[in-house]
Parts: sequence; structure tokens; C-alpha cells
Amino acid sequence: MLTGDLRNKVDQVWNAFWSGGIANPIEVIEQITYLLFLRALDSDQTREDNKALRLKTQPVHLIPTGTDAQGRAHDDMRWSRFKNMAPAEMFDVLSNQVFPFLRGLQTSGGPAAESAFARHMAGARFTIPTPGLLAKVVDLLDTIPLDDRDTKGDLYEYMLSKIASAGQNGQFRTPRHIIDLMVALTAPTPQDTICDPASGTCGFLVAAGEYLRRTYPDMLRVPAQNAHFHNGMFHGYDFDNTMLRIGSMNMVLHGVEHPAIEYRDSLAEGAGNESGDAEAYSLILANPPFAGSLDYENTAKDLQQTVKTKKTELLFLALFLRLLKTGGRAAVIVPDGVLFGSSKAHKELRRKLVEEQKLDAVISLPGGVFKPYAGVSTAILLFTKTMSGGTDHVWFYDMQADGWSLDDKRQPLLDASLLGLQPLLDKREQLSTAEHTKNNLPDVLTRWAQRNGTERERPRTAQSFCAPKADIEANGYDLSINRYKEVVHEQVQHRAPGEILAELRALEDEIARGMGVLEGMLK
Repeated sequence: MLTGDLRNKVDQVWNAFWSGGIANPIEVIEQITYLLFLRALDSDQTREDNKALRLKTQPVHLIPTGTDAQGRAHDDMRWSRFKNMAPAEMFDVLSNQVFPFLRGLQTSGGPAAESAFARHMAGARFTIPTPGLLAKVVDLLDTIPLDDRDTKGDLYEYMLSKIASAGQNGQFRTPRHIIDLMVALTAPTPQDTICDPASGTCGFLVAAGEYLRRTYPDMLRVPAQNAHFHNGMFHGYDFDNTMLRIGSMNMVLHGVEHPAIEYRDSLAEGAGNESGDAEAYSLILANPPFAGSLDYENTAKDLQQTVKTKKTELLFLALFLRLLKTGGRAAVIVPDGVLFGSSKAHKELRRKLVEEQKLDAVISLPGGVFKPYAGVSTAILLFTKTMSGGTDHVWFYDMQADGWSLDDKRQPLLDASLLGLQPLLDKREQLSTAEHTKNNLPDVLTRWAQRNGTERERPRTAQSFCAPKADIEANGYDLSINRYKEVVHEQVQHRAPGEILAELRALEDEIARGMGVLEGMLK
């Protein structure tokens, strides 16, 4: 949990960039990420140096020793050195030494090249415009404690939240409480191999890692599970190099040493099969882009065989089915159009989910969840890949509130202890009726666990209910909740027409008498 003091320090860093002329939140995060990496690299080098002294061995050189071709000392690239330099000298070191070093880090072959973050440094750009701004930011970052994993992770998450608060200038980002809900619904285990094919800042992967640490506290003490957690569990793909750098840093700061965060256009021809990741994952968590269409020529042919379409939202669902192992499960966000679209591709994909796989749930999200930068209505689909059917009932939940206002401001409606899934984490009793009307998330998770029991008996008028497969088939595999939800209209009692007419006559008589009085006054 971040203290107010730490939040203030982060705000100061952010404000320094804005006042210094960098207004793009993605660029701010990118520059901060580079500086955090340099600080972490220096800390790691210090640790290696101390280890070598204790063991009387040669130290591992994460940062080169000696001088470069221009005679400049490599040690100047260490955070502990350049942070004490004059602003102009510091600016020169970062421009002409540090960033060329970072851009060549992956090909250097040194120990630092093995970092998950280092793999995406080829396009690193130093865009801080002035020595004064650089010195100010370095001084501020140097005061932020980064020794504790939880603190590092929370700090970076807080910085990433600034992207969302930047409105239309910010990059699309799934709200953290929605991510936490989806992770809790799928309940990752230490044996899972988790993938997000449109990873962005890696919010889903980070949340899955934190869920595992919280739910299985002894997991990392088991050598095999520890190795899997740090090396083979987490996979993220994106085709935005900036997002790859930010996502990799997010994972590293949250304590995952070697996540597989890679450049890939997930829908492109050959993107999956050439990498051998078909049926490679047991859990997919994703909020893929769904506002565009692709050319048939550029889209993977095996995806086109699953569903003939140009729509990215449908292609991503086909991709998830390809990536999942049999028995694997998925929680993904889709636009409402996927649920009721009338095209052949829409209907066929929904039919496949219901008839060939096991469709578990459809959770309708409030319309303002992704404001201020997107107002599209969305839903969470939860399904299991079986290749042999298995859909019996589909659980529906009509989420009407997520704890924040549904306007562009997205202000919290409750105390922090009552937001998201925190009431369940705190083992608090159920939220009151008034609190529930503002935050449905704990109720979603509680009722999800009862979907094969008491939820089957809930009426269609309730906020959550189950619909049998036969009903869904009869409705042409339409998955919109309004197709199955029953609305009870309150009977309104109206007055008798004769009574209303008598009242109107009385009013007219009163008006006529008043007019007579006024006419008499004019005589």
C-alpha cells in the first residue's frame, strides 16, 4: 500500500515532466522506465560487487568496466555516479553514453542482456529536452524507495494509472479492479501457463502473479514452481515497442525475473504457428483491441478457417481458441456486438463457443467502465476449451456498478476498503444493499462460485441467473443478457377518466369566474 508521501513524490516527478514540456503520458512513463531500469541495474551491479568481495571471486559486470572508444569511463553510466554530476554533464552522459549502451544491450552478450526489459531496448529514445529537467527528475526518483517488491510494483502501477487519468491522450488501459475480478474468476494455479496476446502494460499478467503470491504463499519455496513462475509461466505479446518496454518493466518490478514479453502481431499470418505456441497455454486473460478490421491477406489463414471475418474482435476469439490447451480456460473482454451481431461470422463463432467448447459465463459490464477514452458497451466472456462441447447452462450477470462513477471523471463512490474485491480480501461480511448498488464486484465473485448450485434456481428477474443451453440455441446463440433477462413492470394505478374530466370541468369553471371578475374590474 502506497503512503501519501510516496504518491506525492510520484506526482512531483510527473508534474516535473509536464512543466518541462513532455505532455504525452506514454512518453513520460517511457522515460521514467528507462531511469528506473538504470537505477535497478546499478543496484544489481553493487550487489554483484559486494558478493564478489565476500566470496573473493571476480564480479559479474552488468555494466562494462574501463573506458569506451572516446575514452569515457563506463562507470559514469552508473546511477550512483551520474546522479551527483552537474546537470549539463549528466545530460551529456545519458545522451552520448547511456542510451547508446541501452540500444545495444541485447546484442552485447553481457549478463544484463538477459533481462526481460533489455530485449526491447533497441529503439530506446532519450527525449528529456533539458539538463535541468533531467537533474530534477533524477533527484526526485532517487528519493523514492525501491528496495521492497510490493512498493516497487505499487509505485509503477500508480504511475501507469496516470495514463488512464490523462483522458483522450492516454493509451487504452483496462481498469485494475476489472483485471483483478477477471483473475479471481479464473483462479490461476502454480501449474498454469498464462498468456495475454494483447498485453499492453501487462496488467493482466501482473495481477495474475500477485494473485498467485497471495493465494499460494509457499509456491516460490518449491524449486520447480519457483522456476516455472520466473521463467515459463507468463507470456505477453504486443506490436508496440513502447508497450513492450513498459510491460516488461512492470513485470520485473513486480518480481517476475524472466517473463516472455515479446513483439508479435498476434493476428498476422505465421505469428503463432511459427512460434509453436498453438495449444501452449492453460489460461488466457485479455482485453484485445476491437475497433478495427484487417485484410484477409494479412490475417493468419488458420484463424480464417475458424471464422471468416475481418473483425479483430472475432479474430482474437478464434486466436484464443487456437492458443489454449484442451481444458484451458479464458476470461476476455469483448464489445457487446460480439454477443448479438447478426453476421454469419458472429453467429458461427458464438455457435462454436456454445456447441464445441464450454461457455461458462457472460458478465455484462456497465457502459462507463472504460471512460473517459472509450464509451463502448462491453462484457466479459468466460469459457473453457474442450473441443467436445460441455455447455449445459450459461451464467449471466448484469453488472450495474463497479465502484466508480460512470462518467468521464470516474470518481470512487465508496471508501477504498469497499472498492474492487477488497471487501472479500479483508474477509468482511457482504456489502450492505446501499454499498452493493455502488460496487457489484464482490457479489459477482461470490455468485460465480455458486453458478452450478443455488444460481441455477435464481429467477430470470434477478441480477444474476443461469440460462440453459436449449434456450440459447433457440435464440440463435444470441448471448446478450437482455435476451434472457425478464423485466417485471410495476402495475401503475390510474384514476378513472370520469374523475379526471370532472376535475378539468371544475378548473375551467374556476378560470371562467376569474375572467369574469377581471372583466368587471375593467368597467
